[in-house]
Amino acid sequence: MDTRFPFVDWFRNSSPYINAHRGRTFVILIEGEAMASGRGEQLIQDLALLHTLGVRLVVVFGIRPQVQKALNEASIVPSRHQGRWVADEAIMTRVERIAAEQRLWLEARLSPGLPNTPLHGIEMTVVSGNLVMAKPLGVREGVDFDHSGEVRRVRSEAIEGLLERGSLVVLPPLGFSSTGEVFDLDAAEVARHAATALGADKLILLGEASGLFDRSGQLQRQLTPAEAEPLFQQADPSSELARHLGAACIAARYGVARTHLLSWHDHDALLGELFTRDGVGTMITEHRYEQLRAAELGDIGGLLELLEPLEQQGMLVPRSRERLEYEIDDYLVIERDGMIIGCAALHTFGDATMGELACVAVHDDYRGGARGELLLAEIERRARRLELSALFALTTHTTHWFFEHGFRLADIETLPPLRRDTYSHARKSKILVKAMA
Repeated sequence: MDTRFPFVDWFRNSSPYINAHRGRTFVILIEGEAMASGRGEQLIQDLALLHTLGVRLVVVFGIRPQVQKALNEASIVPSRHQGRWVADEAIMTRVERIAAEQRLWLEARLSPGLPNTPLHGIEMTVVSGNLVMAKPLGVREGVDFDHSGEVRRVRSEAIEGLLERGSLVVLPPLGFSSTGEVFDLDAAEVARHAATALGADKLILLGEASGLFDRSGQLQRQLTPAEAEPLFQQADPSSELARHLGAACIAARYGVARTHLLSWHDHDALLGELFTRDGVGTMITEHRYEQLRAAELGDIGGLLELLEPLEQQGMLVPRSRERLEYEIDDYLVIERDGMIIGCAALHTFGDATMGELACVAVHDDYRGGARGELLLAEIERRARRLELSALFALTTHTTHWFFEHGFRLADIETLPPLRRDTYSHARKSKILVKAMA
């Protein structure tokens, strides 16, 4: 294969996502550390690219490190309680100033031109304003939080109107009260409220970590809120992990389809997560990104695409579209973000008490993840529900895999008569049988 232009292959594979994301609403949180470290310019280019591809963007930015630096320079040590600082007048003065400076910086960088970038000359309208209403945290455990607040509501209709007109909306970590006060807010809370109020398709949280990892250091690609909740409970309440996990779990439960935890340290994280099938971070969702289910007629095209390479290698007997349509109720599939990456079938033969485990296949890119075992376990459950006494399989290439999962060699006389009559002596497939205990 010609690999002089590897980006061409990536672009082809990303095209379904380009189409899927067009017209969708994404709320993206960029923590202040990203801007403080100089990563802002690259992220802005990525945001501009998403905007030109038709994504409706709401960008929330954090300012904690910038404010902390200003406090250090003024020798101000803030009081902290329950993971938040107490925003008195001295702190609030700096919060307001830095939020305004950061907002102006973002608006300037997103203005027409973006010189010396691939998006030079593209015009964008960036809008901010009093779009988040807030209330004071008040007195908690005897501590008066002063100007530290929490979100009361997001003016979703106003934001929707701006998005409909093609504007990119920027939200600072500030909120406004009905009495004209300004409150310091947690940026992750603003992002979460904005995502739920807008019914956003995605909430993307760009922080320090590349996602969530298990005890062995393996990146967790997908978790449900219930699976992520224990990690939230164990985290330091003032930590970024707690803030992001709390926002992600609540957003998922309140209708945001997918929340993504990514690292701003990775220059490719945002686009890599959005335009590749497996992504690069952790996704929190109530809906399974990968699911095992019964096959449907709409899966025929995906099944043919999955099976064709294995048929060409002689590992599977060729199956026509018509045959698959006729036998579709026998099949299970593993679907990953709209792609069929695995399948298996259970064929029965009249009154015979043996069923055939057939067409076990997993896409090359997704082997090694116990998906074959998952398919086999579900086929065995089907067999028991049908009160079959045994399963048999015919194979020319994967005998040892079947041995490892409890199958034993048998002869042709073991097969049900209907299957015995259609056995291909030319292929010389091994016959393996497993009793259903």
